Amino acid sequence: MNSTKMILLAMALSTVSFSGLAAEGVDSPPTQQQEVGVVSASGSDLSTLESHLAAKADAAGAKSFRITSTSGNNCMHGTAVIYQ
Repeated sequence: MNSTKMILLAMALSTVSFSGLAAEGVDSPPTQQQEVGVVSASGSDLSTLESHLAAKADAAGAKSFRITSTSGNNCMHGTAVIYQ
């Protein structure tokens, strides 16, 4: 039981630190940043798709990203423009 609590605590802390470093989602193109590329991802629902796009934008070194398209029913697909 003690190890279960430690595992849950470690998962919660890793989520907090990851979200602090992730690229920020924006609704319109940022005026102080330049477009540097496009990323695409898949997910089971919109929130999963958004988190996958955010992770790819972060891995590409982007400061922010803007989702430009989504499609699908049971498996969502989407693209996002990334900004530096």
